[in-house]
Amino acid sequence: MGNTVGGGSIRIFAKKSSDRAVREGLPECFPRLWRFCLSLTGRRDAADDLAQMTCARAIEKAQHFEPGTHLDRWLFVMARRLWLNELRRDSIRGSAGFVSADEIEISDNSAPMETNIFARQVLSELNRLPEAQRVAALLVFVEGCKYAEAAEILEIPIGTVMSRISAARVTLARRVAQATGTNE
Repeated sequence: MGNTVGGGSIRIFAKKSSDRAVREGLPECFPRLWRFCLSLTGRRDAADDLAQMTCARAIEKAQHFEPGTHLDRWLFVMARRLWLNELRRDSIRGSAGFVSADEIEISDNSAPMETNIFARQVLSELNRLPEAQRVAALLVFVEGCKYAEAAEILEIPIGTVMSRISAARVTLARRVAQATGTNE
């Protein structure tokens, strides 16, 4: 009977540790989660809803999180799966769309105005990419994921991530060249 209690205590402690890790980590990860949700949905209101659904699901499924691993990656996978489920449900209505760069707010009060303007331009160009390229580029360029991590989050082969990043780079370079009047 003593072993059962001891084993139960260990299991309960491990569960609380997972729950605690998720609950304590969510506030720090939320801005990045929301930005990822925005890249998926293309709309601020949909990003708000998706981020909220992801947080609720994360708290609900916290026992499946392994403390000490990347909470943000776990949340990104969860958000992507929830988004795909939403797309399947809403496919008839065609509710997915793009957000205007003017609607994106970059709240970094410590950065100079020029940095915020440049960041807004970069996000605007990223938002003009096709969804597959946009999401891969956000994970690699903005979130700093390695190609293997992005592939894991998106549940696609690493070669596909590399191809999408390459295509995004070519498109972005062409647009910058056109905007500045230089040759490619």
